[in-house]
Amino acid sequence: MNRHTPDTPQSVTPDQLTIVPANKASWDDLRAVFGTTEAGKCHCQRYKMRESLWNTVSDGERADRLREQTSCDNPKARSTTGLVAYLGDEPVGWCAVEPRTAYPRLLRTRTPWTGRDEDRTDDSVWAVTCLVVRKGYRKRGITYGLARATIAFARDRGARALEAYTMITQPGKEITWGELHVGSRDVFADAGFAQVSKPSPRRVVMRVDFS
Repeated sequence: MNRHTPDTPQSVTPDQLTIVPANKASWDDLRAVFGTTEAGKCHCQRYKMRESLWNTVSDGERADRLREQTSCDNPKARSTTGLVAYLGDEPVGWCAVEPRTAYPRLLRTRTPWTGRDEDRTDDSVWAVTCLVVRKGYRKRGITYGLARATIAFARDRGARALEAYTMITQPGKEITWGELHVGSRDVFADAGFAQVSKPSPRRVVMRVDFS
């Protein structure tokens, strides 16, 4: 297959994407999405690991953990985590979505809980913790399709509710991936999530309840 990066960026609508559970994607495709930038070093393990362990685990070990969690290359796997987006044959995006309790570090992070009375042990509430768009395909709207796809993914697997811990973005103001990996408020509002709290001037908890 001839992989390439488009020369002229064009907007991508959600219906142009094919989004599949990660076990139905190949590990090579997911690695292509992550690349070698900050996302490719984290491999969506920051919220999975206690802070005391973070610096003791190598980039390669983090990649191995993600590969095991996603069950990439195994369409018949009984469990997976996350979604992979394709534009045609090209893997272009990733979204981490799982029960909130699957993220030990998230349970001790201030943003999800400030001003709310929530049971942190409720595994029927799922969370979107990270969105990654492949280099060369960014700023084309791919996260909009990924955010929409998380709803059916979580609901069909028994979630009672789904949350995201988003950033408030401003037109013309650049935000680094290290901040925006949680997604923007506008992306999740477009998908049908509603704001439930604003724990800081730049962070908003968005949620959709399936009941």
